[in-house]
Amino acid sequence: MTPAVAEVVARVRAGDIRAGARLMRDLDDRAPAALAAIKALYPHTGRAYLVGITGNPGAGKSTVVDALIAHYRAAGERVGVVCVDPTSPFSGGAILGDRVRMQRHALDPGVFIRSVATRGHLGGLSRSTFDIAHVLDAMGYARVLIETVGVGQDEVDIMAAAHTTVVVNVPGLGDDIQAIKSGLLEIADVLVVNKCDRDGADRTERDLVYMLGLRRGARREVPVVRTIAVRGVAEGSGIAELAAAIAAHRAQAWTGAGAEARATARTAAHLAELVRALLAERATAAIAARGGVAGMAARLVETGADPWTEAESILAAITTPLSGL
Repeated sequence: MTPAVAEVVARVRAGDIRAGARLMRDLDDRAPAALAAIKALYPHTGRAYLVGITGNPGAGKSTVVDALIAHYRAAGERVGVVCVDPTSPFSGGAILGDRVRMQRHALDPGVFIRSVATRGHLGGLSRSTFDIAHVLDAMGYARVLIETVGVGQDEVDIMAAAHTTVVVNVPGLGDDIQAIKSGLLEIADVLVVNKCDRDGADRTERDLVYMLGLRRGARREVPVVRTIAVRGVAEGSGIAELAAAIAAHRAQAWTGAGAEARATARTAAHLAELVRALLAERATAAIAARGGVAGMAARLVETGADPWTEAESILAAITTPLSGL
């Protein structure tokens, strides 16, 4: 470990906001020094509890997260938040729509909110979500909330990333068959019917309960919580009940019979994502060294060579031993 990396590690472990923010940015950019720092920080992680908040676009995920932050801060907990936002087509950065809804916590020293762009990553998360969560963990944030970008039925990566997965639903997004067929709902440890002051909330809750009744085993025992997150932590918002449902699942996921299996699944998902990211980076470099996709395609057209052989040559180039890792 170089002295510069050792300094970053020490500052992050001490909870230095600037050092943590800079490291998160560098991890998202895949800077070599940042990768060395996260490797050194990893033995000092494992204390934070990760709660994933996911659901369809427009379900009110950001508002639910904002209210949960207020609830946990009232209890004296430090809260880290990772908001996965869509990617700007111009800058390649995050479109900060989710973060705007949490501005009332921006000056709270006990809250750290980091927005990160998907950068084309499917599944509702960003390629650096795991890394940023580890940094927040090392900084001493006991509770880390991970809000996914608005997802569809089969984008379920958050289940592997979080200890507890909360799926937010809202009345009026579809017919009652959606509750039966949606793969997204099947990953839920806690189901939320947000905006339950709207017409159709009773039917949405009933459909979710019916879906749970079709399952076998423990996956049937999933609580359904009604919330009106725009009320924050006020009486009748349902946020206290949601936090209680998360706490009840924590007892099972953190120390219960399934804790070791879930920890293994999280580590396996992180490892798979790291391998995909490394391969993608090396493939991008190999293609650039050959003149880019357009240049390679032009040569194929000119020579009449087949694209399969060219693709195999790129694969051969990126599977040579990595140096320095």
